[in-house]
Amino acid sequence: MQQQGLRGRRPKRFVHTTDSAHGQPIAPNTLARQFVVEAIPAQDRVWTSDITYVATREGWLYLAVVLDLGSRRVIGWAVRETLERELTLAALTMALTHRQPAPGVLLHSDRGSQYASEDYRALLATHGLEGSMSRRGNCWDNAVAESFFATFKVELAHEADWATRVAARADIFEFIEVWFTRERRHSSLGYCTPVEYEALRHAPKAALLNSHEVKRAA
Repeated sequence: MQQQGLRGRRPKRFVHTTDSAHGQPIAPNTLARQFVVEAIPAQDRVWTSDITYVATREGWLYLAVVLDLGSRRVIGWAVRETLERELTLAALTMALTHRQPAPGVLLHSDRGSQYASEDYRALLATHGLEGSMSRRGNCWDNAVAESFFATFKVELAHEADWATRVAARADIFEFIEVWFTRERRHSSLGYCTPVEYEALRHAPKAALLNSHEVKRAA
């Protein structure tokens, strides 16, 4: 390998972010993998949330997001140095503040302690949200959030070498608020960005179909 200039690639370090060994109530899997955008009648009807992590030279940084399944838009997110429940509470609070949804939103997550905590359940109840949780050890039940994190890791985190958590947060902000939300085209949205798709959902149906055809031809 030395003679050929080859170098082994080290496997990425792995961190468990889901602690389902707790005694808190578990919500039923109401979402049941109903992920198709067109099947969701409007934005702010079905949300999903999850947690991941990134490495910096200062240590781990944990990221929680809330996505609107009706537009694939990240509507809330937060970063923290630990996996305490304040991480998911902050992400959900951002989503509620920005979107101010009517009661009845279904919010899906895994069954980790952060989502099953009394504080998190109280925040859902205060705003009239209904909880839904994946089955134990079944990441496919939250496939859209998992897909977002896969894109995030491939397009940003895996190639990054952040000296500080502050530097990582700045790049995460740019990725979520600019690239993923306003510039990156999504096949599930007819090759629109989430911002474009949300605007088109309020437009006449013919305009939405025409826009999809333009995006596919581009």
